[in-house]
Parts: sequence; structure tokens; C-alpha cells
Amino acid sequence: MNLKTLIGQLRVLAIAEGISYLLLALTMPLKYNYDYPMPNKIVGMAHGVLFIAYCVWVIVVANDKKWNFKTTFLAGIASLLPFGTFIADAKIFKKY
Repeated sequence: MNLKTLIGQLRVLAIAEGISYLLLALTMPLKYNYDYPMPNKIVGMAHGVLFIAYCVWVIVVANDKKWNFKTTFLAGIASLLPFGTFIADAKIFKKY
């Protein structure tokens, strides 16, 4: 992955966002079952920032690469699904 390219940056964001999503799923039980909210607060903030950055970068890359609506939509919706950004990286972003 080349961080000097937009698609390389999106791929890194996709992986980071996906990891933060999975970490958030792990910290939720700490918050609600064990009354230990701090890890969830930290991971939640990081996930929020990464989620927004990923969504913005999908639009930036879609404009740069002239993606059609379907590709842009699938790349965007991937951020809402567990493991979605990992799949988007493998199926969409890796091609570019």
C-alpha cells in the first residue's frame, strides 16, 4: 500500500476503521455488563474519527477514480457492516 496515493490512504483507513469497529464490539460488554466504560469511550472516539475519515475518503477516491454509483455505494456501506471494510479492501480497493 502506497500512502502517497489516495487509494493507498483509503486502504489504510479501511483497515484501521475495520479494526476499530471490531474493538468497539469487544469494549461494549465492558461498558454495559461490567460497568467499565473507559475502554469503550476511548475506542468509540477513535472509531468515530476513523469512520468519518473513511466516509470522506471514499467520496474523495470515488471522484478521483470516477467510480460509478454502485462501487461508491458499496464502498460506503461497507463501513456499516462488521468486516465490511476488510471485504471492500479486498474486492474493490485492491483493484486500483
